[in-house]
Amino acid sequence: MDIKMTIADGLITTKKIRMENPNIPIIAQTAFAMESEKKMCINAGCNDYITKPINVNKLMTLLEKYTG
Repeated sequence: MDIKMTIADGLITTKKIRMENPNIPIIAQTAFAMESEKKMCINAGCNDYITKPINVNKLMTLLEKYTG
């Protein structure tokens, strides 16, 4: 889930998804690396968090964690 999308807010979208499907894995993606940003994402319902630029190895590890 991109947190800062042009049309929708990623945190609000995450909360909406959680109401419909609480079990789907959601990984927050953002350019902001502050701890407070990570906490906001987790509190909104994201399972995990990754910052831009995306580290492919970290992304693959997260995908394996939630789909493997």
